Amino acid sequence: MSVLVAKEAPDFTATAAMPDGSFNEAFKLSDARGKYVVLFFYPLDFTFVCPSELIAFDHRIAEFEKRNVQVIGCSVDSHVTHHAWKNTPIDKGGIGQVKYPLVADLTKSIARDYDVLIDEAIALRGSFLIDKEGMVRHQVVNDLPLGRDIDEMLRVIDALQFTEAHGEVCPAGWKEGDKGMTPTTEGVASYLASEADKL
Repeated sequence: MSVLVAKEAPDFTATAAMPDGSFNEAFKLSDARGKYVVLFFYPLDFTFVCPSELIAFDHRIAEFEKRNVQVIGCSVDSHVTHHAWKNTPIDKGGIGQVKYPLVADLTKSIARDYDVLIDEAIALRGSFLIDKEGMVRHQVVNDLPLGRDIDEMLRVIDALQFTEAHGEVCPAGWKEGDKGMTPTTEGVASYLASEADKL
């Protein structure tokens, strides 16, 4: 599997089912340049773990927007299937009117470029955090039965934005409001002297 962290995120143009119910036939990742992006892949519409993840992203969309983050979902389904899934009631296995785009990757080229395509069929549960300049800063890939933790993605975004704003690094388990660490030998020693027992 490719490690895309510290590399430019592969751009793409594809059709997306948009939050307002329309279709954007020229949806382009690079159009979000200047914002952070969480691009996540999931195996298929109308499956089992997937709706829980898409709904969990939707329930936290205000938290992502507060951090200047565009959330984008992607699977190998068509935009028409995405639309149908959005219009299926949640208590019938649908996802409701999620407030972020769902990209149709029918050719599987996007999943292939992000190296999450399995058996040339469907995408693993890959999540990619892309910064405002289009660089991948974080990636995690789960196997099919393992749902991801959306709050962990928010934590990583907070950590990235903290280090960008303050020039400090974020130790293990860092959360918003915690102390950062100066990236020097003295900074590590100072941090561990007061925080090691809490790790």
